[in-house]
Amino acid sequence: MYQAKIMALLFVAGDQGIKEKDLAELLGIDTAALRQNIEELKVSLMTDGNSGIELVEYNSLYKLVTKNEFNELLTKYFKSGLGTKLSQAALEVLSIIAYQQPITRIEIDEIRGVQSSGSLNTLLMRKLIKENGKKNVPGHPHLYVVTDEFFDYFGIKSLEDLPKIENFEDNSNIGDINGES
Repeated sequence: MYQAKIMALLFVAGDQGIKEKDLAELLGIDTAALRQNIEELKVSLMTDGNSGIELVEYNSLYKLVTKNEFNELLTKYFKSGLGTKLSQAALEVLSIIAYQQPITRIEIDEIRGVQSSGSLNTLLMRKLIKENGKKNVPGHPHLYVVTDEFFDYFGIKSLEDLPKIENFEDNSNIGDINGES
């Protein structure tokens, strides 16, 4: 059961991965039990001929990555252009960053109502956003902003070229809010 939970957490964490102590805390187990489950999961993924992923550790940080034997196939996929389309979730996150920058992942999550780290990783990998300092609050989370590649990708010269956000807001209830009919 822990192995499935570990896989789910690492899948959602994406390229960011999760530190050993954080994984143990999230699962409510000690590090010895975590390490045993991690090792069993590593072996299971490596020996499963139907699995294209493996679990790796970098300095007590765990990640799920694709197996090296699929590098040629993945390169072909990205060169084909099929990997260039952005998902709806990534577009939502990118829009929020463009209109609200600089903004933290937690602030993005609050706006969307769902976790956004996977989309952030995708956008960072495609260089459409970048980290631009840290917010001066507890935890010092990264602040995200759009990049020059963002402007090139969408064919705009500045943020002023974006549609006005007021054009997207629902103003049908304004009269009711002000006590008017």
